[in-house]
Amino acid sequence: MYDLSELAKLIFTPQNILIYLVIINLLAFFAMWWDKRRAQKGEWRISEAGLFGFVLLGGGIGRDFRNVLI
Repeated sequence: MYDLSELAKLIFTPQNILIYLVIINLLAFFAMWWDKRRAQKGEWRISEAGLFGFVLLGGGIGRDFRNVLI
């Protein structure tokens, strides 16, 4: 059985953290893209709280990259 510190060492490896950041940034990027497309069509949009939730989870780079592209 693992104790909490050993389990944290297994889960929070640099590789796993990088994978998490890539995934959350891709999700933030596509959420912003989808929201922009829906806005252009005059359709229902994602709430600001929902979009900034990605930022709080570490998706700020994806959000910023999306804003630079459009």
